[in-house]
Amino acid sequence: MTTAAVIDQVPDANDPGPEWAAEVRRLATLRGATLLAHNYQLPAIQDVADHVGDSLALSRIAASAPEDTIVFCGVHFMAETAKILAPDKTVLIPDARAGCSLADSITADELREWKADHPDAVVVSYVNTTAEVKALTDICCTSSNAVEVVESIDPDRTVLFLPDQFLGAHVKRETGRTNMHIWAGECHVHAGINGDELTDQANAHPDADLYVHPECGCATSALYLAGEGAVPADRVHILSTGGMLDTARASGAREVLVATEIGMLHQLRKAAPQIDFQAVNPKASCKYMKMITPEALLRCLRDGTDEVHLERSVADAARASVERMIAIGSPGGGGE
Repeated sequence: MTTAAVIDQVPDANDPGPEWAAEVRRLATLRGATLLAHNYQLPAIQDVADHVGDSLALSRIAASAPEDTIVFCGVHFMAETAKILAPDKTVLIPDARAGCSLADSITADELREWKADHPDAVVVSYVNTTAEVKALTDICCTSSNAVEVVESIDPDRTVLFLPDQFLGAHVKRETGRTNMHIWAGECHVHAGINGDELTDQANAHPDADLYVHPECGCATSALYLAGEGAVPADRVHILSTGGMLDTARASGAREVLVATEIGMLHQLRKAAPQIDFQAVNPKASCKYMKMITPEALLRCLRDGTDEVHLERSVADAARASVERMIAIGSPGGGGE
């Protein structure tokens, strides 16, 4: 059966069937490609991939994989990060239009202006940023090591933290740092998971643990619920995506409410099938992540589209900021 025929027969984006999966694997082998899928991808995309994880962990896999071609099923900044860490490999993304509201919340020009206002500051950028922003950054961070990265900086130095305001607030709260300026950016999906929803769900499921991504608008509410005793503090977990999986595997909980993009539920249910995982907001789906459809993946493997290109000078400068982060400590499993 031809690739075009398989594309035409994909009936369901969530469950396209075994013929589709077999054709994906056949084409990946022919192209000599490694397939990487982010935790927020459609379940079918996750299940056909060679590796599933957060953005930084996948980019590090891209750098070490023996294959010369990387197909990154995620959003564009993630594929860029893979190219940054594997500059001599061909990096493909099934749909180059798959952007990111958080990465788009600060441009390189805006960062240059911000740095000019604080010339002696250290710039800490979440990995959820464009290559151009990373190139202007001193140290990158992930959601799992952002606190460690900021704590590594001289306490007398001003810190410019970007772009996520909720992750920044979490870091400021954890470190107690007062000389830290936070960019007012956000992921529209995580920001949309609000405190009222979390409170309502916690009240409706009084025995459930809470897993809350620090990008969420409800992270402060989760800590408030714990502080007020509405939810026992040991059941409230502010976690990166990798941290959620690690916690789930070791958990004795029977029910968990999850505050992050709903694609994460697929990996959590595979990691701990005995736990009932439920989304705090079942509508928290990233339209950009879901642009990587089964059809798009097949076209990518068939036609070699869309390839990610970066200027070498930008890639080299961006790589330096990522390597500084890794030198501070393990980036863990929390790229996104």
